[in-house]
Amino acid sequence: MIKLRYASIMSGLIASICICAAPQSAHGQSPTIRIAIEGNFPPFNYLDSQGDLQGFDVEIANALCASMAAQCELMVQDWDAMIEGLVDNKYDAVVSSMSMSAERREKAGFTSRYYDSPSVFITGKASSLQSFEPSDLTGTRLGVTLSTSQEAFVKNLYSGSTITVFGSSPELYQGLANGEVEVILEDKLAAYDWLTNTKAGECCQFRGGDIKDPTYFGDGAGIAVRKEDKDLREAFDGALAAITLDGTYNLINAKYFPFSIR
Repeated sequence: MIKLRYASIMSGLIASICICAAPQSAHGQSPTIRIAIEGNFPPFNYLDSQGDLQGFDVEIANALCASMAAQCELMVQDWDAMIEGLVDNKYDAVVSSMSMSAERREKAGFTSRYYDSPSVFITGKASSLQSFEPSDLTGTRLGVTLSTSQEAFVKNLYSGSTITVFGSSPELYQGLANGEVEVILEDKLAAYDWLTNTKAGECCQFRGGDIKDPTYFGDGAGIAVRKEDKDLREAFDGALAAITLDGTYNLINAKYFPFSIR
């Protein structure tokens, strides 16, 4: 049985989902695993009209906790403070489509990959842009989302562009649709949902090839934990293997995408 409750944490909302079949410790209580999720990156994670967490990441987190028979609390956390909050012990893990970049690996430990998605440029369908090398986009208004691998990538390699940093992916998409920027760089799977499943996304299309620079984007998305929490990392890895083997992962995958994202 899943119980949903809300409490305050620092500056934001906590959406808490307790899976209550957790095993007890020798002292009669089992520790709660606190899991941070942004809640603003559809279809991977978002808040529905009732303010409840939904999305691929949310279902994967719940499935992992169920596989571990663990009591878990899902907490909404601002993206730009996600790693800092983990290191400061505000929560124990991040299941929020976090790419395992070299910079993040310096601060946190990661499980094995639970999905992979390249980055891609997106423009309006009427755009005259034909190529997307740094020299091709000199002087072009280019948008990215705050504190993402895409932001680090363009700030290092596309310094000749006029870069606008948006607070969230929905704001990024709106900025492209209304002409505030001419091109954006975004996670391909997240943008796929916007392009194919929303009226606003009909304005725009993928452009150029997939971008998979491991220096910036790592080896896909993983679950972040504190570096010293080796047992928790191994528990998540074991649960990920289990939900893959029993078909749970594929069922969740198929709910959001008509193709495998592993």
